[in-house]
Amino acid sequence: MTDTLKYAFEHGGQDVAVQLDCLERYLDPITAQRLAGPVVHPGDHCWEVGAGGGSVARMLARAAGSDGMVVATDLDTSHLSRLRGVVVRTQDLRTDPVPAGGPFQLIHARLVLLHLPERRAILRNLAGALAPGGWLVVEEFDCTATPRVLRSPYPAAEKLFTQVLDGVLDALRQRGADLAWAQEVYGEMAAVGLTDIDALVHAQSWAGGSPGARLYEVNCRQLQPKLVDAGYDMASLRRFQSLMWDPHFAAFSYQFVSTRGRRPLD
Repeated sequence: MTDTLKYAFEHGGQDVAVQLDCLERYLDPITAQRLAGPVVHPGDHCWEVGAGGGSVARMLARAAGSDGMVVATDLDTSHLSRLRGVVVRTQDLRTDPVPAGGPFQLIHARLVLLHLPERRAILRNLAGALAPGGWLVVEEFDCTATPRVLRSPYPAAEKLFTQVLDGVLDALRQRGADLAWAQEVYGEMAAVGLTDIDALVHAQSWAGGSPGARLYEVNCRQLQPKLVDAGYDMASLRRFQSLMWDPHFAAFSYQFVSTRGRRPLD
């Protein structure tokens, strides 16, 4: 984005590395299933949008093989420097053109468009960069409801979790995120003429100390200044962060919605 301050999570720092690691541990197995054949073939040209830590770009490079091509783009490419067999490009999706290498047999974007107010126009651009028969896979968290607590180590823990997560989601909304966008992707793909559209919804329990609970904790740290500005006291935020490491705590994850559609052959 031209104005990086609109993005709720900062691009640099140790917290970002932890955030990317937690996301990859949770989401990569789901994404791998959605990108497996017949979606990705040897020799395909693939575009990984908002490549983050590069785990999906590596996955695509293995699947496309030496005869294929993988382009990985992001505003911050500092985590992509060690990718082998991948073309890395800095890109602002809102203003920069489609990278060279297309048309693409696969375009994948995970946890990107919900943060961008221009998400519908960007989805149209992505669909337009597909080769005939190519797939667009858009994966987002559905954050329309605060995840439910499944196990609480002390009576006030459930209330604390709900209050802080509500603050995190409010901070994301204020920075332009559409927390219901995951529910709209299917219809938007149909509107731009994609076919064979299907969506998968995944949720699971996250116990204290798991990568998922660590994601809740690191997001709280990343948004801490905004939460304090909103009236949260530091003692409550520290209790929340400790709670995310408590093995006697468990809550559901955000719902993860993976939607894919195909450009018609004709």
